[in-house]
Amino acid sequence: MLTHTVIFWLKENLTEEDKGLFFDGVRTLLTIESVETGYLGTPAQTPDRPVVDSSFGCSLTVVLPDLEAHDLYQADPIHLAFVEKCGHLWDRVIIYDAD
Repeated sequence: MLTHTVIFWLKENLTEEDKGLFFDGVRTLLTIESVETGYLGTPAQTPDRPVVDSSFGCSLTVVLPDLEAHDLYQADPIHLAFVEKCGHLWDRVIIYDAD
């Protein structure tokens, strides 16, 4: 199993339309065939603590069966279309891949 977590920092001053475009687009990633399960979220309203970073705009986690499935996910036309269509909407992305 491989867990692929992507944290997005969206650009400031996005319109509601831009935010809708982004969230509609990121949801399509959950439909990629190699994804076993996935989760999408925004910062939770948990109490502030020094170890919690809630400065991001969106978190995506997908669970894939193995590295081969991850590679298929990265090359999938749905993934490539999302990056092309929505890449201008974020300032920063960080990815955590874990076995």
